[in-house]
Amino acid sequence: MLLSLNSMRKMLTIITNVLKGSASKNVARVVAARTYADFTAEAAFDVKKCDTHRLDDAPPTKSVLTREDALKYYRTMQVIRRMELKADQLYKQKIIRGFCHLYDGQEACAVGIEAGIKPTDHLITAYRAHGYTYTRGVSVREILAELTGRRGGCAKGKGGSMHMYANNFYGGNGIVGAQVPLGAGVALACKYLGTDQVCVSLYGDGAANQGQIFEAYNMASLWKLPCIFICENNKYAMGTSVERSSASTEYYKRGNFIPGLRVDGMDILCVKEATKYAADLCRAGKGPIVMELQTYRYHGHSMSDPGVSYRTRDEIQEVRSKSDPISLLKDRMLANNMASVEELKEIDVQVRKEIEEAAQFATTDPEPPLEELCNHIFYNDAPLEVRGTLPWAKLKSVS
Repeated sequence: MLLSLNSMRKMLTIITNVLKGSASKNVARVVAARTYADFTAEAAFDVKKCDTHRLDDAPPTKSVLTREDALKYYRTMQVIRRMELKADQLYKQKIIRGFCHLYDGQEACAVGIEAGIKPTDHLITAYRAHGYTYTRGVSVREILAELTGRRGGCAKGKGGSMHMYANNFYGGNGIVGAQVPLGAGVALACKYLGTDQVCVSLYGDGAANQGQIFEAYNMASLWKLPCIFICENNKYAMGTSVERSSASTEYYKRGNFIPGLRVDGMDILCVKEATKYAADLCRAGKGPIVMELQTYRYHGHSMSDPGVSYRTRDEIQEVRSKSDPISLLKDRMLANNMASVEELKEIDVQVRKEIEEAAQFATTDPEPPLEELCNHIFYNDAPLEVRGTLPWAKLKSVS
């Protein structure tokens, strides 16, 4: 009887050890399975009511968000944030040179707009373009390589920070406000071809006083073009507050005879709902429309601007602590059991790894050779000779 009891004890010990070992190997998987099953698949959130101009209705004040979309938006905004911080680092190391305008703080605008339109729709923006380049489908690797002037960049290393392009994305434009009438032209093509597509034409509060923008408004209104004019109002243009630069700071009313919306540009859900509303309006033949996204940039206007001579560090910190677009989405997800802290941390780790690998590529990829300098001047054309920097220096351009 005693022997039998000892045997049973040994057997129980063996079983316990086996179970412990199995549990330790699979604990992450077991917890994940249990946790994912408990997550909220979909939730509705209140969003700030948009101010309207010449509109009988407005975008909804409730937005439905699925867990899948929430995780996708969170990851995309984190990628943009980390990519811009890496660009800042590379610039200070003098690996990136020339003009460079960073987008951190404004992520909800780019990601929210993309969520409110279709991939087949068109988009054109100014020179703070890195975020939109990413949301339009270009990889971080190609963006950073373009910033460092490498052959693997999205413009073959010849465009730099202000000139990046993708399918249905027309830059990245260096001349203040000049992209707005181009966007109206793209919208004209959409209407002419009957494609049911819209064009988002973006500019900043600094460009909002440009005459060509009002000319574009006029033509777009005359022809009822499917164009969404969006002013990303980050409050300071280059370094002048909107109150000092504009007689009217209600940019969404600037179209006068064109309907307008003023939107909380720090809330991705608010931006998404407003953009979808505007796109539906344009698709119904009631375009154009003007949107003002009230947002904020954390860095200076460009890398030569420290960003604290015309505003205080306390002001920047207050916006970070109260209105940060990534934190706002994260808090919503956690409060409504749409994700766990551990899951979001894992996304952060993956994003950091992606950015580091992209930076490694962007600093080791070769620069384009001189003989490729004049390539791609024309699309699908026969090779031609191009004058170099000296009359007798000839280069060849290949499409």
